Amino acid sequence: MQTDVMPSVGVAVPRAVVGGVGRWGLGGVCLGFVVVAAVLVPIGLPLGWDEIVYASRFGPYGPAVPFSAPRTRGVPLLLAPVASWSDSVVLLRLWMAALAGGALYLGFRPWLGVLRRPAGVWVAAGLYGSLWFALFYANSAMPNHYTAMGAAAATGCFLCRDAGRGAYAAIVAGLAVVTLMRPNDGAAVALPLLVAALVVPAWRGWGRLVAVVAGVGMGALPWVVEAWLRFGGVARRLSEASDTQGGMRPVLSLKAHLTALDGPLLCRPCTGDTVASGVVEWWLLLPLLVALGLWTARRGGPAWAPMWLAVAVAASVSVPYLFLVPYAAPRFLLPGYALLVLPGAVGLLAVAGRARGSRPLAAGLAVVLLGHAAVQITQVRTHVGVQERARGDWQRISAVLREEGVRPPCLLKGNSSTIPVAYTAGCASAGMDDPAPATAVILRRADPPRWARDWPRRPVPDTYNPGWSVAVRP
Repeated sequence: MQTDVMPSVGVAVPRAVVGGVGRWGLGGVCLGFVVVAAVLVPIGLPLGWDEIVYASRFGPYGPAVPFSAPRTRGVPLLLAPVASWSDSVVLLRLWMAALAGGALYLGFRPWLGVLRRPAGVWVAAGLYGSLWFALFYANSAMPNHYTAMGAAAATGCFLCRDAGRGAYAAIVAGLAVVTLMRPNDGAAVALPLLVAALVVPAWRGWGRLVAVVAGVGMGALPWVVEAWLRFGGVARRLSEASDTQGGMRPVLSLKAHLTALDGPLLCRPCTGDTVASGVVEWWLLLPLLVALGLWTARRGGPAWAPMWLAVAVAASVSVPYLFLVPYAAPRFLLPGYALLVLPGAVGLLAVAGRARGSRPLAAGLAVVLLGHAAVQITQVRTHVGVQERARGDWQRISAVLREEGVRPPCLLKGNSSTIPVAYTAGCASAGMDDPAPATAVILRRADPPRWARDWPRRPVPDTYNPGWSVAVRP
């Protein structure tokens, strides 16, 4: 019978027992993640802009809003079991919360066989799940959490000591999920795995190579097919996606991502925004824990190489957002954090082990962890409040439109923020240069276009973001 040594008691126990304890413990962490997210983020929170785009692919959430080149069909696939027959936001959020918890479990589950110490995986999942933007998006129809968990699962399965068909299939599945959600992330995760499969003797072989390529290929196929059907080819879709995102180019976005640590949810642009000093603790704490984890793993022997591969994948998937995308959002770096918390957890456990014999160290560690939790919970509540009020503006604008006699079918024009307003009002939306005649123009701190200057204009009262007004065709 195969055995492992449980570090806490120093005795050999059956590996099946260790694995069972690890799975149950990880399941408990994932359940806690879902429960905490449900307490902090109301399941009745109105759909956000991106969520509206994805949900409106389905009849109950129609009419469909524009689906731009950078978007993929991954999130609509997640929504389909519920959104295809019900328009209940509460039901949709409950479904997404269940998916988020299951994804967290599947993402970190392979690492129970890599770290060999269940507590390391539990702590890693807990660190990831403690982040305010992971909690905020737990019940949201957004791709980044699933990209992160697919990357963690694929990397963990890649590192399986006795990789067989099951591990190869899991690599394919994990990378397919990543690529289906965000093709650029799929390519970024695959790159270091391919290099490792070519140059590291312990991981060299056709099985891992084929699994990585197949996973990316399967995930990218729907995107490629749509590129030819809707955009005239892959190159044209890539070009249009780059234009939509402000032009992909070499740019230093580190400051923007630092600013976005405390929001907004989308920092575009980040000029004039500041960062609260408390939230910087994550960028100070994580590198320190990762360094301690790598040092501890090197002393421990065989876990050293897997930790470095996790860091390499994290760097590969984070670099494009830090040096190519000219804006920032906290959720963009979730895949990188999901990989970095693994060596970070090893480092945290090493510190906790030392703290057992030192009261000052134990007290300091407790203060740091409690402070981290307080900062993250505060940020969740802050952004929930902001989003409740900001998304409420769409309802207030729609109410003014109804008072002015605007009813479906109708066409609203304005800036890009007109899309969620139009959806809320049951209207179609278009840009100012669209030749179709508009029913009304939605304005924020701007004058109407020349062709609508004579239209009656009415300000929208009591909005969270000031300056909204509507100009309705007479």
